[in-house]
Amino acid sequence: MGYIKIPTSDVLQVLLARIFGGEVSPEINPLFPVVILDVRLPRILTAAIVGGGLAIAGVVFQAILLNPLADPYTLGVSSGAAFGAALALVINITMLGSFSVGLFAFSGAMLALLSVLYLSSVDGRFSSNTLILSGVIVAAILSAGIGFIKHLADEQVSVIIFWLMGSFASKTWSDVLLTLVFTLLTFLVAMFYSRDLNIMSMGVRTSDSLGVDTVGTRKILLTTASLITAICVSVSGIIGFIGLIIPHLMRFITGPDNRKLIPASALAGAILLLMADTFSRAVLPSEVPIGVLTALIGGPFFCYIFRQRQLGK
Repeated sequence: MGYIKIPTSDVLQVLLARIFGGEVSPEINPLFPVVILDVRLPRILTAAIVGGGLAIAGVVFQAILLNPLADPYTLGVSSGAAFGAALALVINITMLGSFSVGLFAFSGAMLALLSVLYLSSVDGRFSSNTLILSGVIVAAILSAGIGFIKHLADEQVSVIIFWLMGSFASKTWSDVLLTLVFTLLTFLVAMFYSRDLNIMSMGVRTSDSLGVDTVGTRKILLTTASLITAICVSVSGIIGFIGLIIPHLMRFITGPDNRKLIPASALAGAILLLMADTFSRAVLPSEVPIGVLTALIGGPFFCYIFRQRQLGK
């Protein structure tokens, strides 16, 4: 469709007409309502919701695993979801309609997470030092698997490659509804257990002695965080480092209290990813896949956090 400049007054008039059931002025180009309501608004809302969902997942992963470098991308969960979604795309599974890709993405995410936890655990306890290394190993294996799928994809390979790099192009209201439902569910579950997360940050022995069901809470939150990651990846492709950057930035404002950190991170993640998508779509000469842009920003930040951790700061 190409780039179309729409005046702000026309955007407001179209939105108000849709909300309050009025008529759009005949002076407005009849193409504008279609562009605003069926192209741009679903894309904007999907980007914001996915950003919020990934940020919540990052907070949960870092709180449960007690590792500041943990996020869906560095733990290999995003790669697992991408592997499952790519597999569903290449073999064209439609048994569950539009939910088929999401289901395969969730299965891939859970398998990846379980593999990482198995590799990094000793005597049933997670090793913080080897957690990220395990995530890198699992993500490397899954990347090889994705490469094999792309080899089999033949004519669909370009679609899968662009999808894996992350994009909000061609999003629909179904994507908005799907991501909104699961992001709200994840948010409510995370907030319900936010007090337990604060206690668990003091260590397993302390949380057990204070009556927190550490094992049960950890299982519920790991499943919930993996689910929202899988849903986000199935809709937008791999978008890395949102779950890593946002919680760290918000801790400077809210502190480590998860009751404040979770909603603040959800809001900041939505704003950051929406700004990144807008910058990629409207400012750059040609659209850059959003996953590439966030990796360019988040990669150096990851190195900074890793170096600070090595220095014990």
